[in-house]
Amino acid sequence: MGANDGIISTAGLLLGVAAARATHAAVVVTGVSGLVAGAIAMAAGEYVAVSSQADMEAADLALERGSLAADDAAERAELAAIYVERGLEPALAEEVARQLMAQNALGAHARDELGLSDILRARPLQAASASGTSFACGAALPLLSAAFFPVPLLAPSIAGISLLCLALLGGLGARLGGAPLARGALRVLGWGTLALAATQLIGTLIGAAL
Repeated sequence: MGANDGIISTAGLLLGVAAARATHAAVVVTGVSGLVAGAIAMAAGEYVAVSSQADMEAADLALERGSLAADDAAERAELAAIYVERGLEPALAEEVARQLMAQNALGAHARDELGLSDILRARPLQAASASGTSFACGAALPLLSAAFFPVPLLAPSIAGISLLCLALLGGLGARLGGAPLARGALRVLGWGTLALAATQLIGTLIGAAL
């Protein structure tokens, strides 16, 4: 997702500025600025969102910790009821709840009552790093096209390379998710084409007006 965003937003910027008849240097500077600003924005947004999730998880754990301290028996019965809903016999559910709480009461409730685990725990810095890095990697693809191709070939090279990369990433994402490869590639390719065409049209109109 981050790489797709990087490709589309940066390629759109480059095509819009190039269509407005900007110099080659101005196009490249625009692309670099878009990459840096976009990566930071993606990282910051992801950090804020995941930090909010982490705060909610911490609050839920604190509440659960207080409930365990106030009434251990009631919490064990609540945990046993969860296991009964999942298919265990009441006696077995009670025994499972007792043994799990004897080992780690808060961990058992966090996992089976709240749906929290170490694997799925919110990690703001990790999420921010991944989001910003993936955006930057995607944005670098059209930016490199703008840097190495001359002005007459800027638009076709940026659009062609960007759309090819979008199709490849869309197909890869579909394959990893178990969906049809062609459907995933065409979906991303279609929206990417629409976005790039819109920004190039706007750049052309603004360039003509100026």
